[in-house]
Amino acid sequence: MIESFEGKTAVLTGAGSGFGLECARIGAQRGMNLVLVDVQQDALDAAAAELQAAGAAVLARRVDVADAAQMEQLAADVQQRFGAPHLVFNNAGVGAGGLLWESSVKDWDWVMGVNVMGVVHGVRLFTPMMLAAAAKDPQWRGHIVNTASMAGLLTAPNMGIYNVSKHAVVALSETLHQDLALVTDQIGASVLCPYFVPTGITRSERNRPDTPAVQLTKSQMIGQAMTDKAVSSGKVTAAEVAQRVFDAVGAGQFYIFSHPQALGNVQSRMEHIVRGENPPDPFLARPDIGQRLREQLRG
Repeated sequence: MIESFEGKTAVLTGAGSGFGLECARIGAQRGMNLVLVDVQQDALDAAAAELQAAGAAVLARRVDVADAAQMEQLAADVQQRFGAPHLVFNNAGVGAGGLLWESSVKDWDWVMGVNVMGVVHGVRLFTPMMLAAAAKDPQWRGHIVNTASMAGLLTAPNMGIYNVSKHAVVALSETLHQDLALVTDQIGASVLCPYFVPTGITRSERNRPDTPAVQLTKSQMIGQAMTDKAVSSGKVTAAEVAQRVFDAVGAGQFYIFSHPQALGNVQSRMEHIVRGENPPDPFLARPDIGQRLREQLRG
């Protein structure tokens, strides 16, 4: 829980767009030092220029969060420039769909590398720095927010590789919450589980290292089209979600949802698990979508 953000330092991955950029904007408004991290140089440069113009002290670094050495260098740079960060937003993420057995090893390496190992590196590198700062000052407070997804609480078909990565982030974050509670009362954790919100994640392929060599399968193209439509039609904005992130950090709230109304699907899934029943029909509320997907995949 962080009650006052003035003069505090935030590390934000995926800061060039979406939730990362919107949280950086709020951080600048609240007087925070900002460490902006992104793999896309032009987006990073634009974000850094905007936030410096807004008066924030900015350290911008182009980093592939899946790369352990790059993340280690980032942590060293943050320590040297600002000291231990008070807020760490492990937010960088990529999207990928398609039938599970059609995901290549490169698909798995890319999605798990960014979505899971990016969070792992953020936690393993910044948590010890935060704990050391807390040990020196009883008034010091810190918070770690990891971006998962409603896909981390559900198992929608034709997007298995993404589901797996986000379930891992939810499990990691819940465990982090419990682990921190064992050793300190000064550092908290949250997990962000957005549903369909217009961000840059549907254009993830633009930053994929092996993009020229990738040929999407039929199911992957169908999944991409369905996700594009759902995300682009989202009514909740990235800025609204960013505000919920800061509200949660200020209140010490663990779960952060963009669409609480979608939790009925989560409840149904959990009830089926407890009763030992097979997973529920994911298209119960929208059978037309399920029928269309089956026809496309079988056609």
